[in-house]
Amino acid sequence: MKANTTKLIGAAAALGAVLAGGCGEVARNGRAPAMVIIDSLQGASGADPSGFGNTLSSDVITKVERADNDGGDYFTVYSDVGRVAMRLTLRDPGIPGLAASPSTLNEVTFTRYHVSFRRADGRNTPGVDVPHPFDSAVTFTVGGGGTASAGFELVRLIAKQESPLAALVTGSVFISTIADVTFYGRDQAGNDVSATGSIGIVFGNFADPN
Repeated sequence: MKANTTKLIGAAAALGAVLAGGCGEVARNGRAPAMVIIDSLQGASGADPSGFGNTLSSDVITKVERADNDGGDYFTVYSDVGRVAMRLTLRDPGIPGLAASPSTLNEVTFTRYHVSFRRADGRNTPGVDVPHPFDSAVTFTVGGGGTASAGFELVRLIAKQESPLAALVTGSVFISTIADVTFYGRDQAGNDVSATGSIGIVFGNFADPN
C-alpha cells in the first residue's frame, strides 16, 4: 500500500509540473488582454512623399528635373511609403460606471511588419500577377493613453524593377491591387499582438509631378 501511495504522489507531482509549465506558456502566448485598432492606413508616392491618401497611385518610373536646370532631365525609381495610425483598447471594457483603462503593462511595441498583394480578379501569383510579399522592420509603441503613428516602406524599390511592375514602364497598362499590411509586436507582459490593415494600390506609369 505504501508503494502504491508513493507512486500516486509521484504521478501527481509530475502532472502538476506539466500543468504548471502549460499554464505559463498559455499565459505568455495566449490572447493579450489589450488589442490594437488601426484607425487609418495611408500611402504616398515616393515622388511626392508628403501626399498621403487612403489609396495610392504607385508610379513605376518617374521623370526628374535636374536642379542645375541644364535641361538634362532623367528617369528614376522611388519606393513608396506608408503611414499607419493605431490606438489601444482593452478586450474587457469593464462595467458601466467603472470603465477599465489600459495600463503601462498593456502597451504594445511593434517591431516588424509583413506586406502582401492581391487582386480582385483572383490572379495573385507573386512575381507574375502581383509584386512579391515581403517582411521588414519598424519599431514604435502604442501606449494606453492615446494613439500612435509610424511610417514604413509600403512598396519596395526593387519591386518596381521586377515582374510584373517592370513591364508597366513602357506601356499604358495598370495593375490594381490591394495591399494587406500586418504589424507584429508584443505587450509589456510578453503577449503577442498583431494588427492588419489594407490599402488599395494602382501600379502604372503615371504622369510625373514635374
